[in-house]
Parts: sequence; C-alpha cells; structure tokens
Amino acid sequence: MRILFIGDIVGRNGRQVVKRHIDELIGKYRIDFVIANGENATHGKGLIEKHYLELIDAGIDTITLGNHYARKSDIRRYINEAECLVRPLNILSTLGGFGSRLFEVDGIGIRVTNLLGTAFMKEEVNHPYYALKDLLAESSEDEIHIVDFHGEATAEKMAFAYTFDGQVSAILGTHTHVQTRDYRILPNGTAYISDVGMCGAYNGVIGFKKEEVINRTLFGQDDLFQLDDGDQSLLSAVVIDIDNQSKKAKEIFPIYLLENGRSDD
Repeated sequence: MRILFIGDIVGRNGRQVVKRHIDELIGKYRIDFVIANGENATHGKGLIEKHYLELIDAGIDTITLGNHYARKSDIRRYINEAECLVRPLNILSTLGGFGSRLFEVDGIGIRVTNLLGTAFMKEEVNHPYYALKDLLAESSEDEIHIVDFHGEATAEKMAFAYTFDGQVSAILGTHTHVQTRDYRILPNGTAYISDVGMCGAYNGVIGFKKEEVINRTLFGQDDLFQLDDGDQSLLSAVVIDIDNQSKKAKEIFPIYLLENGRSDD
C-alpha cells in the first residue's frame, strides 16, 4: 500500500498548489490513498466546509486537523457529517467529529488518527501517549495505522514515535510547516518524520507575510498574520510504502516540490 501524506495546507495558495499537482503525484508514485493536514486551509487557520469539499474533490481521501481545528465556526455545523475529516483525538473540548477513522482500500483497512502534542502547545488535551494506547487496545492489529502527530517539539514527536514503534505503521509530524530531513523507518517497522512541512507560499514565513512575523518577533506587535500572496509555491509531502501483510513500513521518502525552482524526492 502506497500512501501520500501532504503537509499542512496553508490558505488559498496551499489549496491551489495541491490541486495543481495531486494527480501528477498520484500517478508518478502509484499512490493508493491520500491524507492531508488541512487545519490551516481556510485563510491560514481552520477549515470551512467549502474548502473541505474542495480538497476532497481534488483527490484527497481524508483530512486531518490540529490545534486550529475549531477556529472557523462553520466546522460546528458540518463536522459530524464530514466522513473524511479527522480532528485531534485527545483534545478535551471537542465540537464533535472523530479523532480516528477507519477506511478501506482494496479490502485493506487504513486507520488514520490525529493527535496533538503537549510541548509548547496551549490546548487542553489528554496526554497523547494514553490516548493512543487506549485506542490501540480497542483497534484491530490487522490494519494499516497512520498517525498525524501535530506538535511543536521535534523531541516530543521522536520520543513518541519510538514509544509506539512497531505498534502503528507511521507517525508523521505536522504543525511547524518546515519539512525535516530525519525521515526513517524505526527498528520495529514504523515510518517516521518529525515534520512533513507545508503547502503554501514559499517566500513568506511558514506561509504568512514575513513583515508581520518579523514585527511580532522583534517588536511584540500583536497584529494578525496575513497570508503571503507571493507567486512562488511549495508543496511538501511524504510517500510511505507499507507491507499489506505485516502492516509495517518498507520505505518513506519526502517530496519537496518548489514551483519555479528545485524539486527534491
């Protein structure tokens, strides 16, 4: 089973770059199932139903979220009916929806779980370790299991991955919007990367206008970040190849597609 996991989609620029390249990526890498993190897809924070449907129609099979999952009030209306949406499993104040979902491709179960980290994060959550441990106790071992760990600290993500190495097929970090180069297969067969990266404007700061981020960083100005509207776009993702029998990962490699620039994979 080949799975394409697309990093945080940031605003219109992110949605558009994904739509321009998703068919090409599915064909080139013989993808069976597509997951994307969409918590920033609507104006940089949150996901309205219109954009959820836009991304599903583009070819994404399921969308995970993160700490901004409830930033747009529209989600209260549609989250319980959105069959391809996965919100953080361990967040305490939920608006409904599901933190883990089971899909099926060619008779093989693919479970997708979304977790929030605790380090440098403001949200009130159950500890992700206990949330996943409890979920695994209730889940079948005979299914591919992809975990989106949405967190700030690389050390927390890596320690978490080693803790559950061999118990899930992949633990993929999201949230920082910067792709890391530590992709690997852990000793017991779990694919790992600290952060998949983002899809969005390349010349800003994590998809937003650099001037506003600089002003907040240097001068403490609390202006709302505006999305960068530059014409150069980035698509970050990983491909995971998973054995259909053992449900363990055989390979993971990154995609770093910079329009009008270099493309690494």
